[in-house]
Amino acid sequence: MREMIKTEGAPAAIGPYSQAIKITGHSALAFFSGQIALDPETGKLVTGGVANEARQVLQNLQAVMAAAGFSVGDVAKTTIYLRDMADFAAVNEVYGEVFGDILPARATVAVAGLPLDVRVEVEAICAR
Repeated sequence: MREMIKTEGAPAAIGPYSQAIKITGHSALAFFSGQIALDPETGKLVTGGVANEARQVLQNLQAVMAAAGFSVGDVAKTTIYLRDMADFAAVNEVYGEVFGDILPARATVAVAGLPLDVRVEVEAICAR
């Protein structure tokens, strides 16, 4: 069971994520490798900007989660890697559409480069 932790004793989240997620009574824990914006049917990178990349990344992540018996509702923590922090708002918008009311804990990191020169990569930890 996931419980969103929120305290006024620390800064509020500045995007669609939680300060922390508490997992109780879990029977399964899974760590999902970072996904990038490759279309699984064509093997090619999606085009059309960082929002389209983010959508594909999250679809790919959800597909791997489903294969392991998990869903977005089981995500306790994500890490987002951005090639350019200027893409933060666009990725946040797409990210917020995907996750429900109990937002996972999250870190967002700007990096010097990502595989295949993509603009965004996301990894996740799930518990159920």
